[in-house]
Amino acid sequence: MSEPTTGASPPAPRDPRRSDVVFTADFDSTAQWTAGRSSAYPGGGPVNPDDDKLDHLVDDAEHSRSGVFRATRRPDGGWDTGLLTTEDSEEEFVLLTGDVLEARVRLPTETGAWPAIWTWRDGGQEVDVFEYHPDHPDLLELTNHVRGSQRYVHHDAVRPGAWIDLRTEFGRHSVVWWLNGEQVFADRRGVGRRWHAFLIVNLSVCAGRYHPPPEPGTTEMTFEVSSLVVRRPAGDDA
Repeated sequence: MSEPTTGASPPAPRDPRRSDVVFTADFDSTAQWTAGRSSAYPGGGPVNPDDDKLDHLVDDAEHSRSGVFRATRRPDGGWDTGLLTTEDSEEEFVLLTGDVLEARVRLPTETGAWPAIWTWRDGGQEVDVFEYHPDHPDLLELTNHVRGSQRYVHHDAVRPGAWIDLRTEFGRHSVVWWLNGEQVFADRRGVGRRWHAFLIVNLSVCAGRYHPPPEPGTTEMTFEVSSLVVRRPAGDDA
């Protein structure tokens, strides 16, 4: 899919000479990613109604493996949804304190869509690179659940269907979020020295408790990740 130009790209690493790319997402890779299950869902899935989700996780390639994450309506009222995680994959990549994640995403347009890039391990260690709900069209939700910080960011670049560039620095003393090259939140709490967690990319569907569910006529929704890399500072920056 062709991408419209949206202006600024994510900033370069603070010192490119001291930062290595340690992960480049290949969503088609079964060595990098496990599809359709996660320990963030009870029993690994496929459903999680207590989190206000209509999700029914599926592992078929059409729902995630192209980098286009899909949700399709089921006859029973639930939604088949795409989720990829590095947990339980062959490579089992984990993010570490000091890592920097950069991603380019296309936001969904359909009411009820709930896309996210986030981290998870052993019932927690969650940091949300972003969450989005089209019923709040200009707002991104940025959250560090590890040490209890959150910011709702309103921004002109955020709108249904928009391409945006995201950057998150998982710092020991501060998690820092960037949007289209602009720093939008530094929480001054960080994740601590020994934090590590798996990576999750998925499209959930809202059940209606906090955000409206899909319109009755909606049968499919999508959100796209065209690129995702993780950089790891070297030496004293690690």
